[in-house]
Amino acid sequence: MNMLSFLGETPTIALQNAQKECGEDAIVISTKKISDASDSNSNMYEVIVAIEGEKQQPFKRKIVAKDPKKDTQFKAQFYDFKEEILKMQDAIAQVQKTIWDPKSQLYDLTIPPEFVDIYSLFEQNEFDQEMTYTIMKKTIKQLPVAMKSNPKKINDFFKLILRRIIPIKKEEPLRRHQRKIVMMVGPTGVGKTTTIAKLAARYAYKMSANYKVGIVTLDSFRVGAIEQLQAYTNIMRLPLEVVKKPEDLIEALLRLKDCNYIFIDTAGSSQYDVDKIELINEYQIKVDELPIEKTLVLPANVKQTDLQEIYNNYSRLGINYLTFTKLDETRSFGNLISFSHKTKKSITYFSVGQNVPDDLIVSDAMFLIDCFMNRNCPRR
Repeated sequence: MNMLSFLGETPTIALQNAQKECGEDAIVISTKKISDASDSNSNMYEVIVAIEGEKQQPFKRKIVAKDPKKDTQFKAQFYDFKEEILKMQDAIAQVQKTIWDPKSQLYDLTIPPEFVDIYSLFEQNEFDQEMTYTIMKKTIKQLPVAMKSNPKKINDFFKLILRRIIPIKKEEPLRRHQRKIVMMVGPTGVGKTTTIAKLAARYAYKMSANYKVGIVTLDSFRVGAIEQLQAYTNIMRLPLEVVKKPEDLIEALLRLKDCNYIFIDTAGSSQYDVDKIELINEYQIKVDELPIEKTLVLPANVKQTDLQEIYNNYSRLGINYLTFTKLDETRSFGNLISFSHKTKKSITYFSVGQNVPDDLIVSDAMFLIDCFMNRNCPRR
């Protein structure tokens, strides 16, 4: 369908011009006044009609229509609206990106065009929607207008916000006379044993002071668990204690009394297997007079609802800190940020691969933010 524009001193004259040129089949699309007699010699009206056409005409081909009263020539323009429609479609697509479309209808928020890219990053990283809404709303309101036109400043501002909400536990090496016991807990297959091997190697050989490190395993359920730790401890020449009953744990820790760091490996289980989680609790009850730091080891490649389910059931052990593994197996990192912020549990380490001891990153907010911004986890 083609569009034609006809002019006349009155709407009737403009319509007569259209009918004379196009016939009675022309469909009137709009009629409007385009100039006043005060601005020119006479009033001027425009009638736009639509007609069926077999061939697409070139853009804005001018044709001539005559005023039947004065025989004055008026120019009528033929429009090919294809290009204009494509522009409108692009504009609509851009607007759609800026519309806040949460699963919950409790929120309504229009994202400014300059925030579209960063908003897309939040969505792609599976960041918690409630937190995204809060961050976006405050930033839209508080960010100075001068900064909104600069994409780098916008990114830097959001990095600052993320840095403020990520809880980080800084690594503080012990003095020679100090001792620390760390129990690693978490579901099956999250990498507790490998993480313990990395930590043991780090403290025994990679720190400025080579600490004495001992390892205790309570995992007698998983096939090959003891053999795996035995292989690591043999290579690193570290003592290993195997404990099969809760009442034997205190004796194992006494045998490692000269160690600065003692890492306790526990049996993994489903977060829904309450009995096995309670068994771990029985072990720590037997040594409740000792200060034992409980670290929940979690995989980065699961959604936030799964992280929350794991935390809810393991929290009965009195979780102190979080360690995230498998950062190299995901491209979404918003779940880690929003989960740690909501639980208010600080992050101690990141595991980014299977290599012992290299694929271990000391907790660093900017490292996690870089993963978030680039949707990729770099290895240092």
